Amino acid sequence: MSAARLLLKRGYATAAAGTSGSVKAPLQLNSLTGTYATSTYLAALKKSTKDLESLAKDIETFDKKIKEDQKVAAFIQNPTLSASDRTSQMKTFLPSSTSPILTNLLSVLSENGRLASAPKVFADFNSLMAAYRGELEVIVTSAEQLDGKALSRLEKALKGTEVAQGKTLKISNRVNPAVLGGLLVDFGDKSIDLSASSKVNRFNAALSQGV
Repeated sequence: MSAARLLLKRGYATAAAGTSGSVKAPLQLNSLTGTYATSTYLAALKKSTKDLESLAKDIETFDKKIKEDQKVAAFIQNPTLSASDRTSQMKTFLPSSTSPILTNLLSVLSENGRLASAPKVFADFNSLMAAYRGELEVIVTSAEQLDGKALSRLEKALKGTEVAQGKTLKISNRVNPAVLGGLLVDFGDKSIDLSASSKVNRFNAALSQGV
């Protein structure tokens, strides 16, 4: 059994605390999926930064495949498959060049009956990678798609905040008509609600209290 797999199966307490010898995780994730993600991150980083970046690319590729390929998505979500069936089918979905750490992660998730949690584990792993790279994910929710100029102005404004100093901002725009107008901005542990819907909700709340 490989050291990576041993870490995944037995090193949760150490990994969740963010330590593994001289290797540390850039942030602490306390959820179960975060524990899997942290163990995976530490297993790769303990080998080398090159192995970590290679693993990150493989996770991104497989995560995209889950979202876009119905067969892969069905395989991940199917709880009725036997262990041998999962092992054999998994090999058909993963290229031979796939990082063995990713293969081990999926095997451990499968053995523990948590393969359906793989996308959430990947999301937590990506949070670790963003922190490792000094990136700050910014999610901007608007009623309609924002153009490049609007996003650039927003990025410039956010760079002036304390939480974004010294970080590379990764801004993604999500469309949700329910916000009516304005913006919802989530970054780091901060959330800014500039939406029209929040103003309407506050107005309705004030009316209900006055009745």
